Order: sequence, then structure tokens, then C-alpha cells
Amino acid sequence: MIFVSEAKATAPLEFKTPLQQMVYTLLQEKAVPFERVDCEPAITMEDCIMIDERLQMKTVKTLFLCNRQQTRFYLAITTAAKPFVTKDFSAALGVSRVSFAPVELLQSMVGVAVGAATVFGLLLDKEEQIQLVIDQEVLQEPWYGCSDGTTTSYLKLPMEWVMKEFIPATGHVPQMVTL
Repeated sequence: MIFVSEAKATAPLEFKTPLQQMVYTLLQEKAVPFERVDCEPAITMEDCIMIDERLQMKTVKTLFLCNRQQTRFYLAITTAAKPFVTKDFSAALGVSRVSFAPVELLQSMVGVAVGAATVFGLLLDKEEQIQLVIDQEVLQEPWYGCSDGTTTSYLKLPMEWVMKEFIPATGHVPQMVTL
């Protein structure tokens, strides 16, 4: 089990990445209520169990994927408990088999390290090269739990704000699927 701090409603005192700073600036500008915890690096969904308990919500699983040619990119969001099967994902979208995008593309396109993929990476995708894909089951939760762009800080946000305000403001239109 990893160490997880008490919940806070403030931004970190220091930002670890430009994306992390963008996230908290946006939350402040839009007056979005949030809770946050700091933790040891959380890379796997198993690491997120303590985070979920502390914030009393369920962290989503966010994956950055691409086709073999690395010409089509997907930010896939599903529930933590659901195993990710590339064949099922590809079938749901009607596309050829996908795989995890290389680390270099994760960093350059979404602005994060391995384990920190987040919907907030869409802030960096100004040319809308990334297709956002959301598993319908995610929408059953009142809270959206995700990384703030690091593996050491996680957020609890209103699902309604993420879906109705944040995502539309990025210019991305999510493709809703059942995985």
C-alpha cells in the first residue's frame, strides 16, 4: 500500500509539471470545487485503492493509445475495475488494433509520465489530434477521480463539470462506448 495524504481543497505549493500548473490554474479560474491528495507514485490501479478510500470516490483508468502507424491517437477512459482488452476497444470503435502509445508520445502529446495519463492532457492537444473515448460506465459516478498530470497527486471533481464544461471547452467531442 502507498502513503496517501489527508484530503485538501488547495493546489500544491509547488508544481511538478507545466500541465499540473495548468490544471490548478483552470480549476481556480473556473471556481471548480475539488479535493486533492498527495501520495507516493501511483502507477497502477491497485495503487489507487488508498486514493479512492481517502477521497471517497473511484479513480478512472485513463490510457493513451495509438494505431500501429502512430497516426491516430486515443485517450481512453474507463473504470478502474474493468480490464482493458485492446480487441474489445478496437471493436467498439470499429478501428484496427491499437496499442499503448510510446512513452515519448505520451510525454510530448499529453504532457505526462507513465501512470499519469489524465483527461487534462487534452489541454495540450490544441490541434485535436487525440480522440477522446469514454466508457459509458464511467458516467454512473457522481465524482470524477483522476491524476492532476502527475503520479503523486490525485483529484476528486464533479463529474458534471468534467463532462459538461471541461471537455467541451477543450474542443474535443468524446466518443461514448461500452467496453
